[in-house]
Amino acid sequence: MSAAPLDSRGSPVVPLNPAAADDGTPLRFCRTCAFSEACLTQGYDKAALSELHILVDHVGPYHAGDPVFSTGEEFNAIAAVRAGMVKTFVIDSSGNEQVLGFSLPGELIGLNAIHTSRYPCNAVALDTVHLCRFSFPRMSLLACRMPGLQDKLFSLLSAEIGKAGLLATNCRTEARMAAFLLDLSERYAQRGFSATQFNLAMSRADIANYLRMAPETVSRVLKRLSDEGVIAVKQRAVAVLDPERLAGFAAMAGND
Repeated sequence: MSAAPLDSRGSPVVPLNPAAADDGTPLRFCRTCAFSEACLTQGYDKAALSELHILVDHVGPYHAGDPVFSTGEEFNAIAAVRAGMVKTFVIDSSGNEQVLGFSLPGELIGLNAIHTSRYPCNAVALDTVHLCRFSFPRMSLLACRMPGLQDKLFSLLSAEIGKAGLLATNCRTEARMAAFLLDLSERYAQRGFSATQFNLAMSRADIANYLRMAPETVSRVLKRLSDEGVIAVKQRAVAVLDPERLAGFAAMAGND
């Protein structure tokens, strides 16, 4: 298996996080649009959606540390990440942050606000973030006319619930880290980006919080996977050198 390209110092050559997707054309959706496939299979292009008053607002940029929304704010629009990475988190009763997840280009944020119409968590930009925002009430009406779009919404909701399974298992730290990296790899690939070279926009502390392990454990496990030749790591740049072995680590279960 060919390794990812390395620089003169042996570090992985990894491009910057994906830039903002193009805005498409009057008929074509943005490359990372979360709903383009569902709309097109139902015979709706961008022009048709405009006629139905489903207008998309491009908002941003948000810079690293900028809040996207906060707990308790009113929910009335769906937001999809166009570029950058967004972290969602809650503050527990002791005042500690608990990371819920990280959203990539093409993914929706705030879906867990649909039930109460208010955001139950916070979202913050981890780097330069651009969003697409469109009215949820109008999207709901459109979904009633488009079974494919409704199915897509249900699928996205199901995916959000499924992400919690990564933390619910009693897996070894290597398994949790490998599953985390494999998940990022697959999500980037689904959106047309590299599955083997990407940056971790989140800090080691954020990864540790999300995976429920100590920050020093994150560094230790990443080094272990690097020493095994599974990945190469340089600061926030990651190159997946052996996807099959990474999947094998991710499949391991047991106690630490």
